[in-house]
Amino acid sequence: MPLDVELLESSFLPIKAQETKFTNHFYTNLLTDYPEVKPLFAHTNMEKQGKQLFKSLILVVDNLRSPEELSNLLKGLGTSHVKYGVLPNHYPMVGGALLNTLATCLEAAWTTETEKAWTEAYTAITQLMLSGTKYPEETLNPNV
Repeated sequence: MPLDVELLESSFLPIKAQETKFTNHFYTNLLTDYPEVKPLFAHTNMEKQGKQLFKSLILVVDNLRSPEELSNLLKGLGTSHVKYGVLPNHYPMVGGALLNTLATCLEAAWTTETEKAWTEAYTAITQLMLSGTKYPEETLNPNV
């Protein structure tokens, strides 16, 4: 299913003006809703981490019209996250925090269509990031 690039781009415009608010909400949501990820950030400069997260989101949105470049970017990002201890089961947690944060920051502009577009985008992002990783099979399919 193709992504709604125009809606993703237009809905991200107001987010660009809210970097600090966005990153503060995101990490509050993530660490409150999913306390099991706290150890991943134990030795992290959260201000620097927030800036890196925001920079990555801008790169993703700015490259939505360049699928090959975006694919390479996300695969590389997935590879780098492995060394930080990120596991496949962390991706839905991050996605939940991301969608919650987008909804908070976009307020009335967070419509059903916007939620659908970002959910589909995050699913695609996750698939690409995971395709750039090398996990043992039991980590990728814990129910097997």
